[in-house]
Amino acid sequence: MIVVIKVGTSTIASDRGLNGRFLLAFAGALGDIVARGHRVVVVTSGAVGAGRWRLSVPRPRTIAEKQAAAAVGQGLLMHAYESLLAPLGVASAQLLLTRGDLVDRQRYLNARTTLHALLTYDPPVVPIVNENDSVAVEELKFGDNDALSALVAGLVDADWLVMLTDVAGLFDRPPAEPGARIVPEVDEITPAVEALAGGSGSDLGTGGMATKLEAAKIATSSGTAVALLSGANPAAVLDLLEERPVAGTRFRARGDRLEARRKWLAFGRPVRGTLVLDDGAVGAVLRSGKSLLPAGISELAGEFEAGEAVSLRAGDGREVARGVSNYASVDLARILGKRTVEIEDILGFKVADEVVHRNNMVVL
Repeated sequence: MIVVIKVGTSTIASDRGLNGRFLLAFAGALGDIVARGHRVVVVTSGAVGAGRWRLSVPRPRTIAEKQAAAAVGQGLLMHAYESLLAPLGVASAQLLLTRGDLVDRQRYLNARTTLHALLTYDPPVVPIVNENDSVAVEELKFGDNDALSALVAGLVDADWLVMLTDVAGLFDRPPAEPGARIVPEVDEITPAVEALAGGSGSDLGTGGMATKLEAAKIATSSGTAVALLSGANPAAVLDLLEERPVAGTRFRARGDRLEARRKWLAFGRPVRGTLVLDDGAVGAVLRSGKSLLPAGISELAGEFEAGEAVSLRAGDGREVARGVSNYASVDLARILGKRTVEIEDILGFKVADEVVHRNNMVVL
């Protein structure tokens, strides 16, 4: 079984640098997991937090300050993993990624090939993946490692994505409210489930429950089950893999696993715009396997060029698919709701009848 474990900044770091107590327990848990024959990829935060402590500076705000802290902290972070895993007979490997590595098809495949190769070694190797904060610019950043962990889960065809965090799971109301309870299992991430997400993350981290739900949506759509567990007990990951009861929230995977190209189409490329579909178009996309025509689009948001990724949503805001637009937003705005025979008369050209062809679309 392949498991991707994501560790958030608030779990692995503190104002005093890396959390040695957690790292010791986490390394022990990783050793136990690989000893039972499972393969593990770790998506870790903490480089900026570790570098911030080493440089004795307050929380960095600008990209340059974050890059400097990450450059210092990444070495500290990898040293901690290697020094704790090596005595257990487990090697560690470092992979630093930016969004640009996954937008480019060839680099996406290179990352996939490298990760799969690392998971074949015996004695075992645990790849340690982090965003390359020391060089990433804003437009090429994932924004948080929740999204990165979901994309990595897709790269390695993981059975599980486990997010270890400072909350014990998804609650049915704000955790501070009396009577708040963990939702033990989620079959589908609906707008009602998304409404349970609270605000932003801790002072150290960048994500909150909303980003975790978005990551869970990406992973489950790719055929990977997701669990949100407390970082206070990393040993619970092995219990989860071996089907013992654990406290937390599980998100059920979609039955069909997307093949590599469709994962890249849906999730490897940043979404630049949103197309709102009428009810007929939603039915055509979801139930009839049709392409999206301009007549079925009622609204659009965002600015994008032809060939960029867009989100296809129903009128209630539910995302039903993602795909590659054949038209730039400035041209698409002129043909919304129009028949295909009218496209050339309106624009003076026609790239295709379809705004998003079925071959370049992934239903979620």
